[in-house]
Amino acid sequence: MLNVQEMTARALLIDRTALAAAQAANDVLTANAVVMDAFYTDVRPALAAWREERGLPADPMRAFADSGYLQRIAADRAGGTQAGWGA
Repeated sequence: MLNVQEMTARALLIDRTALAAAQAANDVLTANAVVMDAFYTDVRPALAAWREERGLPADPMRAFADSGYLQRIAADRAGGTQAGWGA
């Protein structure tokens, strides 16, 4: 999910006017540079702020790790029957 958010944010940063101009001029190198400028941008701080503004954890992975959820479900499953295809 975080990768999707980061890639979407970077895609939104592409300078579409500059990209269209480079494409119209058949300038592959400039078009690539325009796209790469957006994709090398670190959008993580902006996304963390966006999440916090909505009452969500700034770092969802850290929040998950700190929640203890993984340990709880692992303990609940201990000694249970393993799922399978009936083999």
